[in-house]
Amino acid sequence: MDWLRARIPGSDPAILRQSVVPANGRRTSSMRVLHTSDWHLGSSLAGKKRYDEEEAFLDWLMGVISRDSIDSLIIAGDIFDSGTPSNRALELYYRFLGRVGRTCCRHVLVTAGNHDSPSLLTAPRELLSALDIHVVGSIPPTVDEEVFIFTKEDGDPALIVCGVPFLRDRDVRMAEAGESIEEKRSRLLAGISNHYREVCEVAEQHRQRTGSIVPILATGHLFAAGGNTIADDGVRDLSIGNLLQVSAAAFPSCIDYLALGHLHQPQMVGGETTRRYSGSPFMMGFGESDRDKEVLIVDIGTDRPVHVEPMIVPRIRDLVQIHGDADQVRDKLTELIFSGRPSWVEILLEDSGAGPSVRDEFYRITDGSTVEVQKVKVSPNAGSISSITQESLEELNPDEVFRRCMDAAEEPEENREELIAAFREVLAGILEGDTNAS
Repeated sequence: MDWLRARIPGSDPAILRQSVVPANGRRTSSMRVLHTSDWHLGSSLAGKKRYDEEEAFLDWLMGVISRDSIDSLIIAGDIFDSGTPSNRALELYYRFLGRVGRTCCRHVLVTAGNHDSPSLLTAPRELLSALDIHVVGSIPPTVDEEVFIFTKEDGDPALIVCGVPFLRDRDVRMAEAGESIEEKRSRLLAGISNHYREVCEVAEQHRQRTGSIVPILATGHLFAAGGNTIADDGVRDLSIGNLLQVSAAAFPSCIDYLALGHLHQPQMVGGETTRRYSGSPFMMGFGESDRDKEVLIVDIGTDRPVHVEPMIVPRIRDLVQIHGDADQVRDKLTELIFSGRPSWVEILLEDSGAGPSVRDEFYRITDGSTVEVQKVKVSPNAGSISSITQESLEELNPDEVFRRCMDAAEEPEENREELIAAFREVLAGILEGDTNAS
């Protein structure tokens, strides 16, 4: 843990150089917003919890808020990895919110993602709102409750925020008997678009009452058309809603900045610099080992274009994939150990003749070092031995398990797309407690 503390900005000049945002002559009429999402507190990788990484990230984020004079913090969904987070994950979350209240950050908005429990997030809403911490766990009784006015120190309106959470199927679409998968998709897309239109109409009314052109920021937790994912980045398609590609037309043009969550890779939507995913601050799987993670500082005001500055999140622990035969793996493990960098390793062994003793040897090589081997799998390129035989159930997501079942049943290819869509819809209903899932 001492090594983790040493990675907090201020102690490592390289990280500090990555993180500091130039002043750029920022005017007092603008508001500085920190956009982040998909913390997935309490998540596991290869069966191991990551609380040390999560705590170090939140400490780092506190430093960013203070050092870079953040006025408002936006957390666009998936604060927790599960709807029933552990006590440790809850402690990290609430302790962070308590510390934010003692900084320069005047406003915090937390919106729920598909992994979050709306009722758990909103339970302390009244208490948190007194601290200018606003929580939107699900669609409230009226859309007015999704719109907030963020002010500057003098009390003047500086930003109108539309806090749109993850929109569940049952929130925006009436189910009809006998409807096809395509009809469900079409109605759900229309429901999402209508909801954004209604919320933005309220925001526009607020803007007119201010008598000035106060910018509008909106949040979302969804899969936008053109969004990119990579293998093993932790994005789980568990609902029919996640099969949708929500087009840019769903977001009204009055939105000056769209702060999105759900996809774990930082990216712009449709090449628009003001429509962005911040991505997860953590590498969620070994497939992301070569990717930097970000949070976004957004300067937004009435007298200048929106300016977005990505900030690279320091790596507390590396995730490393090693490919090769047994000798190559031994050499690369030795190099990692001598580097001194704390690392979790996934080995893809390209050696069909390697037996269990070789696997055990890899664990012995790293024993007592800062390097930990988490997975050893035989690569599909290794020949006759299938990688499936080396996998445990915890390494497969629900889609992969269902596909294996279809393979075993020799289900025809032409039936699979509709079966997968139906499976995801049923699974989403179970996870969300929807007894009407069909």
